[in-house]
Order: sequence, then C-alpha cells, then structure tokens
Amino acid sequence: MNLHTLTPAKGSRKAKKRVGRGPGSGHGTTAGRGTKGHKARSGYTTKNFEGGQMPLYRQLPKFGFTPPNRKTVVGINVSQLEAWVKSGKIGSDMTLDAFNKLGVIGKTEYLKILGEGELTTTINVTAHAFSETAKEKIEKAGGSVTIAYRTIAEANTMKALDPVTAVTTPKKPVDEHKKAVKAQKKALAETVKKQS
Repeated sequence: MNLHTLTPAKGSRKAKKRVGRGPGSGHGTTAGRGTKGHKARSGYTTKNFEGGQMPLYRQLPKFGFTPPNRKTVVGINVSQLEAWVKSGKIGSDMTLDAFNKLGVIGKTEYLKILGEGELTTTINVTAHAFSETAKEKIEKAGGSVTIAYRTIAEANTMKALDPVTAVTTPKKPVDEHKKAVKAQKKALAETVKKQS
C-alpha cells in the first residue's frame, strides 16, 4: 500500500447533484423546485414564516417596558471596601475614578454603598448614594461620605468644571436652568436691538 494507491471507501464519496442542466438528467427545467410559488423563487427564506398560520411570536403576549434613560446602580458593601483597602487594591480616599479603574463601575453607572459587614478602617468615600447603615459605619470609623451628583461620563462632558469637581457639584433644577436660558436669550435680543 502506498499513498498514491489509497482510495476512499466505497459509498463514502458522492457526486454533487447538478440541477438545471437539461431535461435528460431528470433535474432540469424547474431544477427540483416544483412549479412556481414562493419556494421556487431565489432568496426564499423560512425564517419566522409558518406557512400563513399565526406565527408564534405574534401568538405570545407582549409584556414589560424598557425605559430609555434607565440608571444602572451598582451596590457595594462596606465590608468589601475594607477588604480592598487591606489588600491594597484601593486607597483610603475612594473616588468614582478609583472605583472605575478597579473595574467596579462603568463610566455611565451609579454607585451605592451598602451597610453589610463590619468596618474598622478610616475611609473617605465618594458615591451617588449611601444606605443609612453604611453612612453610620463609615462616620463611626472616622471616615467621611461625599455625595456624587453625576456619573463619570456626565462629568467629562462639562467644560466649565474639571471632572473631579463636576462629579460633586449639584445639578441645577430644570426650572432654574430654563429661567437662565430664557434670561440669556432676552439679554442677547436686547443687545441685537440696541446695535440695530
């Protein structure tokens, strides 16, 4: 036996079925597709089509709602914060950027500190929300809590303030913002009127 004498086992290889190559083969003319109809056309697909009966995706009821401006809130316990400080993964001054670099929160996510576990280390934490228990434990251990009003992504878009200051600067109420824009437009209109 040599490489050039090797042949496939009988029946293991089969010639391709060549359709549409004349009536003598038995697979010419309509090429095995039958006469007319959707299935005879090129580009025919069966995806989600059930032959005209009510498809399953229309039989099942719709439910739920996905809010377009939903907030993703990540919760972390004080015991986890202490473990990270002791292992050297994060310093005692915990900012949103520090949590982001650690991979705990994304740039568009909100952070809430929860009170499960014990805390003996003095830490200064910046987060969007604190549970009452967490706040008590942090302050009892000699630390401080700072409320963040913006996500990292929101803070980065502010031109007037640097990101660190922007995170802890309270947002203006919508009414105040509207009044400020209105006053700005009025002042601009008066300036144009005086010039003309």
